[in-house]
Amino acid sequence: MLSSSSSAAPAHYSFKPYNVGRWITWGLFAVVLLFAPQVFTSNLSITMLAQMGIAIIACLSYNMLLGQGGMLSFGHAVYTGLGSYMAIHALLKVSEGAMSIPVSLIPLVGGAAGLFFALLFGYVTTKKAGTTFAMITLGMAELVFAMSLMFSEFFGGEAGISADRVVGDSVMGITYGPGVQVYYLIAVYTFVSVALMFAFTRTPLGRILNAVRDNPERVEFIGYNTQMVRYLAFIIAGFFAGISGGLAAIQFEIVTAEVVGPIRSGGYLLFTFLGGATFFFGPIIGGILMVLAFVLFSEITKAWLLYLGLIFLFMVMYAPGGIASLIMMNLRVAAFGRLRELWVSYLALTVTALVVLAGAGAMIEMVYHLQLSTAMGDTVRFLGVTLHALEPSNWVGALFVALTGLGLFEITRRAFMKQWGEIQTDIEKEIKRRETQ
Repeated sequence: MLSSSSSAAPAHYSFKPYNVGRWITWGLFAVVLLFAPQVFTSNLSITMLAQMGIAIIACLSYNMLLGQGGMLSFGHAVYTGLGSYMAIHALLKVSEGAMSIPVSLIPLVGGAAGLFFALLFGYVTTKKAGTTFAMITLGMAELVFAMSLMFSEFFGGEAGISADRVVGDSVMGITYGPGVQVYYLIAVYTFVSVALMFAFTRTPLGRILNAVRDNPERVEFIGYNTQMVRYLAFIIAGFFAGISGGLAAIQFEIVTAEVVGPIRSGGYLLFTFLGGATFFFGPIIGGILMVLAFVLFSEITKAWLLYLGLIFLFMVMYAPGGIASLIMMNLRVAAFGRLRELWVSYLALTVTALVVLAGAGAMIEMVYHLQLSTAMGDTVRFLGVTLHALEPSNWVGALFVALTGLGLFEITRRAFMKQWGEIQTDIEKEIKRRETQ
């Protein structure tokens, strides 16, 4: 007769099915990276795709602090920027023959630099949390930015440092001269870096980092050193930020003081938040939006920073979870078959928001024209309409359109929120009904 202990199944034998959805997601991500240059073939498109890969790594590394660790940093550009500087110096050493390292490994030099400086600055920075942490990172950022203008031997002054990425012997015909070759190098680093940062979220350190974000007192109570947890996460984030900086050095072949400046740090914060810091894929969306804003939107209008600020304000007021949270909430509604009930409301919200944007945009463009382009007369072209910035009727009309759109938007939003609340209530009831079955 078998004993109860011997008849029981061994604990280490367990069946864990593959997460098919995850494999499909990562497969699609790889396919997009692989075939994007075949769809968008112009030089500008390939350059933008390469910049998107760099921005995705930078925003995801920043989200390791903000979204996963609850650490609001105002100085993340320090680590991407210093990674760029060390990478460009390594590229110069290779061109001079003082170093023998393939160009494809130059981003790892940037990663090592980001790790080193995160190791150096992070020990002091992570001593505190919350607002104090944010202020310390701001002080560090200002310190490094000031040094970049003072020590021109290393930072190159205002002109920066330039180098040629086409150095050394070609490998299989790859010289990194054509932009598409640089794109594929960035694509490989992007895929691997994103995969590693996702894997980090599943590690014990990644889990305890979330706990430190949510309840540091309880984490201290069960025996963990919260400062050390933050410090380790800070170091890992610095490494990936440095890789992003190293890739940027190869892509642009020049590094200036702007890469460690406060505007760059603010950009990482802004677009990580817009993408959605509470979800892993949110910063990926933010990185794409960052390139679109800095490359395309800045060419369309001189007031692009003002529009960006208004969008940020709008998101804080109506969608504080970012674009990723909007996607996930609607996927939840779709899973219960209720999304089709909202399409009329979404259409109305979109139309009224565009009306507000049209009226406000007309006034903004006229203001910018009067301040920056008065020598060209008072004529402004906006959305195919000719506006005269010195005529009061144009201002009254733009203001009327903006206020009318705002009123209609608010009426539509309230009706939508009521409908949304009813749907959410029904979904909760359905969940409870399924749980009782």
